[in-house]
Amino acid sequence: MQRQKRVLAIHDISCFGRCSLTVALPIISAAGIETTVLPTAVLSTHTGGFTGFTYRDLTQDILPVVNHWHGLGLEFDAIYTGFLGSFEQINIVSTIFDMLKKEGVLVVVDPVMADYGKLYSIFPPNFPDGMRKLCRQADVIVPNLTEAALLLDEPYHDGPHTREEIEHILRSLASLGPKYVVVTGVSYDGIQLGSASYDTNTGEFSYTSETRIEPMYHGTGDVFASALVAALLDGRTLAAANAIAVQFTVASIARTKEAATDNRFGVNFEAGLASLNSLIAEYKV
Repeated sequence: MQRQKRVLAIHDISCFGRCSLTVALPIISAAGIETTVLPTAVLSTHTGGFTGFTYRDLTQDILPVVNHWHGLGLEFDAIYTGFLGSFEQINIVSTIFDMLKKEGVLVVVDPVMADYGKLYSIFPPNFPDGMRKLCRQADVIVPNLTEAALLLDEPYHDGPHTREEIEHILRSLASLGPKYVVVTGVSYDGIQLGSASYDTNTGEFSYTSETRIEPMYHGTGDVFASALVAALLDGRTLAAANAIAVQFTVASIARTKEAATDNRFGVNFEAGLASLNSLIAEYKV
């Protein structure tokens, strides 16, 4: 039997409101990949649309956990990071990359910090500088268009965009250092919405989109990035992984829309977990 791959997912735990680790753990595990978790914080709910949530910062626990693993000789096939709450956590994760990254280890950074043209209010204006540092250490980065603009220190503007604009963004992000770049929230006509990717090894750009579904649902970026990681670890090309992640995410949104679920509660990705391996298998490479 083929050796089971292992991913380290470094995210917060929002106990309610499907996002971060409560999304990454089941999606990547459903693809047959062992998923080790490293919580950066524990919240009663995510912060999008909820008030009065509890927050437990786990910054001081992160390195002791990794030091223990290091002492045990544990190794990972990929390291996947999402929401990080401070510069201190960014610096710690940078250290973790140095400790655990060996040849063949895929480092995926989802630079969660902004959306709809604005940096999240909990972050200081210079926070993108820290995320830029992590992106320089990554093999794959998965920003949305707002995060891409902040990483590049370029003005953000709403779409629709042209392919020339998106390819400029992808190339510019690749110049930070990652081999693979995926940008989400891409629309060329205001009707279709999806993502674009750039593989620096082949020079290939790829685009996948589906009909936009309103309203905006929380946690969809985490669903997308987790499905992308699963597909990449299963040996799919960046273009194939991008298409798989879009299809899985859109199906999750459509289920949620049909059920008229509160958009703060996240999307129903769970009903699609049993078919995730079949979706990945449809793409031979």
